[in-house]
Formats: sequence, C-alpha cells, structure tokens
Amino acid sequence: MIEIKTYRGHIRNWQALCTELGIDAGLSREAREAEILIKAYETWGCDMASHMHGMFAFALWDTQEQKLFCLRDQLGTKPFYYYQTADGTLLYGTMLRDILDQPGFVKELAVEQLQLYMSLTYPAGEDTFFRGVKKLLPGRYLEWQNGEFTITRYWKPEFRPDTEKTLDAWADEIHAAVGQMMEEVKTPDETAYSFLSGGVDSSYVLAMSDVQVSASCGYDDERFDESGLAKQTADILGRDNNRCLVTPEDYFAVVPYVMYNMEQPLGDASAIAFAIACRETAKQTKLCYSGEGADEFFGGYNMYRNAERYGDNLKTFYVGNTNIMKEEEKQRILKHYNPNVLPIQLVEDIYKENEGLDPLSKMSDVDIQIWLEGDIYLNVDKMSTAAGLEIRMPLTDTRIFDIASRMPSCYKVNAEQNKVAFRTAAAKVLPEDIAFRKKLGFIVPIRIWLADDRYNQDVQRLLNSEIAEQFFHMDELKAIWDEYIGGNSDNWRKVWMIYTFLVWYEEYFVKR
Repeated sequence: MIEIKTYRGHIRNWQALCTELGIDAGLSREAREAEILIKAYETWGCDMASHMHGMFAFALWDTQEQKLFCLRDQLGTKPFYYYQTADGTLLYGTMLRDILDQPGFVKELAVEQLQLYMSLTYPAGEDTFFRGVKKLLPGRYLEWQNGEFTITRYWKPEFRPDTEKTLDAWADEIHAAVGQMMEEVKTPDETAYSFLSGGVDSSYVLAMSDVQVSASCGYDDERFDESGLAKQTADILGRDNNRCLVTPEDYFAVVPYVMYNMEQPLGDASAIAFAIACRETAKQTKLCYSGEGADEFFGGYNMYRNAERYGDNLKTFYVGNTNIMKEEEKQRILKHYNPNVLPIQLVEDIYKENEGLDPLSKMSDVDIQIWLEGDIYLNVDKMSTAAGLEIRMPLTDTRIFDIASRMPSCYKVNAEQNKVAFRTAAAKVLPEDIAFRKKLGFIVPIRIWLADDRYNQDVQRLLNSEIAEQFFHMDELKAIWDEYIGGNSDNWRKVWMIYTFLVWYEEYFVKR
C-alpha cells in the first residue's frame, strides 16, 4: 500500500495520466492528484516523474517495503527539505517549518551560508541556513529505508542545439507549446487572474489565456512604475487590470512577514513587492498565473548578450544572476570568514556537465539550476503560499525548456535584442512594440527609499544592533551604510542584503 505523507503542487497532464492509469477523471482535483501519485508510483516506481508535467514535491510511504520515497520536480518549482536527527529519524517536508517544529530537530545557524548569501543574495545549493537541513535539489528523488537514505538525480538540463531550423520555425514551435501549456494549466471550471508587468512574458501569458483580470504593481515614482504599460497591454487585449500601489510605508512594514514566511533570508528587493501583490490579489482570487522561466530558458537577461565575450572565463566567476559582494569585501566585513567557502564551488559540477557548450548555454544552465531554484521559484512558492494564493507558471515546464535546449543561441540573443525567438512567437498575439519592448525587470524604488529616514528606521536599528555585532565588524558595516547615504546608490544592494539577513535571523533565532 502507498500512502501520501506530504504533497504540494499541480499536475498539468492529469487528463493523459488518468487515461493511462485508469483513474476517474471526474474526481476532485485533490482526490485525482492523490490517485495519480499513488498509481504512478505503483506503475513506474522511481521513474514516475518522467511521465509527469507540472509543479510538485511529495513524499510517499510504501507500507510493504517500509520505504519512504520523496521527489522534487525537474525544475524545482516546489521545495522539499529533509533532516536526519541524532537517533536516525528522517524529518522532511515541503516547508522548513514542517521540520523545525518536530521533536529531534536541533536549531543551529549554518553560519557559512551567510558568506555565500552575501554574494548571491539568496540561499543557493543543497544546504540551508539551518545546520543539517538540506534541500532536495531539483530533478532528484530521495529513498529512505532502514535508517539510511540515497539521493538519485533523474533529470538535468541538457542542451543539444539544432542548427537546421529557422527563426520562424522556432517561433512557431514556441507558440504551439505555449498554447498547449495554457490548455493544461487550469480546468475550464477554474477562474484565474494573471500577474502583468510591462514585459513580454506576462503579456504573452495573458494574451494566450482566457483570464479576464490582470494584476499589476505600481509606485508613485514614475521612474519605477511599469503599471501604466501593464494597463495599456490589458486594454489592448480587452482585459481588466487591477493596480496595487506599493508605498514605502507598506513595503518596509511587510519585511518581517516576508522573511518569516520565506523561511530563509532572501535579498531580492522585488520579493517584498511581490509579497504585497500576492496578498492583495488573494483578496480577489485564489488562482493566478505568473510568467517566470522564459528569461533563463530563452536568453532574456541583457547580460546574456555578453556571453561570447566572457567565453571560457565564465567558469571562473559566473555563479548566477547576482554576485553582489566579492571575497575581499566579505573578508573585511565578516567576523567568521572561511576562505574555503566560495560561491564558485556551487557551480563547479554544472560547468563540468556543460563542458563544450557555447557560453550562453552555460550561463543559462547555471541560472536554471542555481538562480531560478534559489531565488525566483522560492519567492513565488513562499509568498503565494503565505497569502493563500496558488500561482501557476505556464512558461515553466520541461516541454518549454526542451525547445530552448535545442535552440541555437543566435535565436536567443543578438547584438540588438534578447529573447529573439520568444519575442517573435509572442508577436503572433501581441503588438510588436509590446513583444519587443526592452526588458525592464521587476524594479522597486528601494535604492531611493532606503536612504530616507522616514522609512529606514528599522534598517538603521538592525545595522547597529547586537545581532549585527555577532556577525559583522561594525566599522565596516557603518562604512557601507555611510558610503550609500553619501551618494553611492549602488551600495543599496549590499545594505538590503545584510538587512534582510538580520530581519530573518531576528525572526527565527531571537523572537522564536
């Protein structure tokens, strides 16, 4: 007998699986997906995920074999954590708090993670900020039996460029796949909203969906406000648009809520605005689409256009989308600096896997395995869960990645444009000025707000606290702050990254 011990997710190809596995397709979603997990395991065993598409992490207990089987989806959209106690018991769950609250767990900070965090601004790799608690990495499953566990990798990103197809042919294939995703991403009886920025990804998702209401974030400062562009797109597509105004007061007030529900520190400033958007949207709907995934798959970041220039040097420095602090600076500021703990170590095996690929494919591979999992998907999962909002990401799918993995880099970026083939596909349903609009990103006016004494009182409190003194040389911390206040606005990232760690630490090691 197979028992489901924990599960979170959404299985997209449920109709095909119901037919193949002999499951009543008329069951409720909860009952249907439970049956799929059980019968897929009974039919295919450890290979079950190769038959499934969607977002999922789960643990199954085989009562006959007395074995636990835990699996995380190919791309890591849903998290899974595990911890072995001193007496050999395995604690596990899709939330860290599933583990932290159990008998046998010993709460201790993994201080070396702070050193990595100060470069990356997110919890990357297998280890977490809690000593001994590990993430099951994407595309892996864990088997636990007789007090011992093994981890097996069942999927990894692989790139095999096909130079025979034209740009238009690639765009046609993308468009057909996105159409298929939109048919699977929800059932006809479900009603969804869709997050909408000024960019092509969310605009394409909205255009291809039957969603009638889009949701956008906006700011009073026009330099950072994309909500006007989002409203224009919604109007063109004949959809409504709800604008959530993010004020600095709301932004700073919600930081402790975000760090607690994130469960690990995250220095991505957009995560705070995203949390506010999730809470506001959850007042109107319980299901929403979001457009993550396409940038990493199809060459969406401007830095990807420098890939050829970086060449083989990538493996000496490129650790993902962010790299805020260099080792020399961390060595000055940290009281506990270990020269043997380096961000580049997180990607060494990835570079061994992608040896011989072109530089852009290598950058994409690193970002898919490190940045997407550690920052983007973490943020989407944690903030939506906290708000009681289910987010589905139509562009995050192994079938979408399969197209990107076969596409030559020249159809992803060129001298003038990024995400070339993807934008060409989107232009089939969007005006060209939207499909080919310059990428702005999910920007926040934090570099301005952070310097304003009306809003930064908690930042100053924690930067000068006994908590900070445990980890940092206070004179170096003050120097970073003073340089920022003195006009070096680029320092905001360093200040914010340190502040978010301190907020998180206070939430988990001081208040609780």
